[in-house]
Amino acid sequence: MKGVNLKGRSLLSIEDWSSDEIRFVLMLAHTLKSEARKGVKNQRFAGKTLALLFEKRSTRTRCAFETAFGEEGGHPVFLSTQDIQLGGKESIEDTARVLGRMFSAIQFRGFKQSTVEALVQYSGVPVYNGLTDDSHPTQALADIMTLEENFGSDSGVKLAFVGDGRNNVARSLAMISAKLGVEFVVVGPKELQPDEAFVQKCRTIGRENGATITCTSDLSGVENAAALYTDVWVSMGEEREREARVKLLAPYQVNAALMEKTGRKDCIFLHCLPAVKGEEVTYDVIDGSQSRAWDEAENRKHTIKALLLATL
Repeated sequence: MKGVNLKGRSLLSIEDWSSDEIRFVLMLAHTLKSEARKGVKNQRFAGKTLALLFEKRSTRTRCAFETAFGEEGGHPVFLSTQDIQLGGKESIEDTARVLGRMFSAIQFRGFKQSTVEALVQYSGVPVYNGLTDDSHPTQALADIMTLEENFGSDSGVKLAFVGDGRNNVARSLAMISAKLGVEFVVVGPKELQPDEAFVQKCRTIGRENGATITCTSDLSGVENAAALYTDVWVSMGEEREREARVKLLAPYQVNAALMEKTGRKDCIFLHCLPAVKGEEVTYDVIDGSQSRAWDEAENRKHTIKALLLATL
């Protein structure tokens, strides 16, 4: 894509990147997946290092970053809060200064958005948000890639997120939909809708790109959706609210009846994983023929490799 240069850029939130920049990374991700299928091997990260900072546990984010970087000849180093002084005896700012002197780039997965912002400010190297309480941009890239694989495009496609619309995945999907012209709807209880200021921001961006952003508590909101997306009902750090959350979200379980309510036989099911089967989604849906959750998980790797290549 002409005029796109992402070298040296960080990815803290989908909001920070233009539509063309997002599309460039997605286009590159499709090419990389095709290369992987053909057995093409490169060493484009030879001599480079990547610090992987984790406050929260992870399967897909850690494995995607480690394999994407390592297969290209780079050296990823996993660092948990048990390994380094991240905000402990040493300030986040000082940790960032040290890591920036030793690594080509930094990935952070944890709680506060302010932490990943401080890493950018003080490290001097590209920083990637692998998940914070506010945002999950690398997940959103993989989600859109999966939509494109199934429908040829993302523009004009209807994507329905069913469940807790306040969480980081739903927010990132709303923003990337606004940037790319996706028809996005959050279907969930009023108590768990994204905040109005954020929704209005997405709608403003969406108007420039032909996107619509809708929030509703009515299950009819899934009608004509090309994809139904859900996430766990109880996120990390909210375990005390489990009983109330399950009661509130039970009517919004993604099951065969809800998939049928879309009115589309080609509707696919998406989930960022890990899933609590039998709660937010039934076994027959996530393990069935309409599920693309496993393609979506694999696409974390291809989109992250594309992100790394574009910025390094």
